[in-house]
Formats: sequence, C-alpha cells, structure tokens
Amino acid sequence: MVGRTRDTSLAHSALRECGLFAGLDEPILGIVAAALRPRRFRRGETIFHVDDPGDALFIVTSGRVKITIPPGDGSDPAILTTIAPGGFFGELALLDGAARSATAVALVAVETQVLRRDAFDRLVDEQPVLRRELFAALAGEIRRLTAQYGDLHFLDLPGRLAHHLLRSLPAGEGGASVVPPPGGGEQRLPWPYTQGELAGMIGGSRQSVNRLLADFVAQGLLRFEGDDLVIPDAARLAAAARR
Repeated sequence: MVGRTRDTSLAHSALRECGLFAGLDEPILGIVAAALRPRRFRRGETIFHVDDPGDALFIVTSGRVKITIPPGDGSDPAILTTIAPGGFFGELALLDGAARSATAVALVAVETQVLRRDAFDRLVDEQPVLRRELFAALAGEIRRLTAQYGDLHFLDLPGRLAHHLLRSLPAGEGGASVVPPPGGGEQRLPWPYTQGELAGMIGGSRQSVNRLLADFVAQGLLRFEGDDLVIPDAARLAAAARR
C-alpha cells in the first residue's frame, strides 16, 4: 500500500508539470494520476516506431525524447522536435487510436508516466474538461509545426538555427514564439543530441551546422559548457536571426 501511494504521488507531480494537464483542478489531477503507470527507457532505446499501434500518451518526467520521421533512403531521420521533462508525446493516439505517425527515441535515460487510451476514454466520459485541454494542446502543436515549416521556407540556415535554439528555451518550449524570455541574462539548454541530429531538425547538413555552431561561438552568440549550451544574450541571438 505504501508503494502504491508513492507512485500516485509521483504521477500527480508529473501532471502538475505537464502543460497538457496544467489547467485541471486538484481533484481531477488526482483521478488522472491514479490512471498513470511509470515506464523507463534506456539511452537510445526506441519507445515506439512509426506505424506501431497508437494506444498511449507519454509524459516525460526526466530525460529527453526525440520525435523523428525516418526517411525511405537510409539517410538520417528528420527530427520534428525533442521533448523535455514536463512535455508529452503520443497524444494523437488518445483521439483516434490510429498507428503512430512518427518514431520516439530516448536521447538519454528517460522516465515517463503513461496514460493508456482505454483509461483516457473512461476519464473523458467522466471529466469532459480533459478533452478540451487535449484539443488546446494539439492546437499548440499545430502552431509549432506551422512556425517550423515557415522557418524552413523563409529563413536561411543561420536563421533557422537561431530560431530553433530560441524556441528550445524554457519560455518558448513547444511553442511558435521566438521572443526571448523576459528578464535578460544567460540561458542554458541541455545538449544531448549530435550535430547530425540538430541538422535533421533545421534542414541542414552535419558539416554546415558544425561550421555554423563554430561561427556562433566565435561571435559570442553561444558557448558550450560540458553538456550544456549557453546563450549569453537571447535578444542578441534573436537579432542575428533577423539579419
């Protein structure tokens, strides 16, 4: 019984940190938390493949997950986004139960809380606010993808890199905005992916992205410290993206 209470408490904390459930009141959060189940994945482990059955939503509580679309020619996959703690993925499965439209891979060791579709259906019947929150989250994802599509068509590679880094900052995580976070000061980002993976996210080659990162470092727009990328002045990086 003690272990069960501890697990529910961890799930409850995960829900509070997840944007999809942030608008729910405490009683409903408790109901949803009771339906969650923990799952862990090793670094590099595939959580699900494109075309796998879609039957669950995942909430990331630690680690980072990349969402990719594999090409048909054996080249590097296109990376749609990376999911940090507090983020979620697999939400389309809750609506239609169709096959997965992308592949999810753990960039580092990952811990998640999982909500299966059958449990979600039961919860929605009792708490319709859940469906409204899910629709709002999907609208945010559509806005993010629209902004990413616009970057690929209207910005050069330096602009796309700068926009990607700005959207990855905590204030812009998962959104379409590239407005620097308020308050100034340096910003830190975990840097778990390779230049090849970054290239797949912004539509460049490994070599060009490697050169561009070196140029940004030389200009003082960013620097690397251990496993972190540091942006000394987000407003200056945003200005560089507009040149």
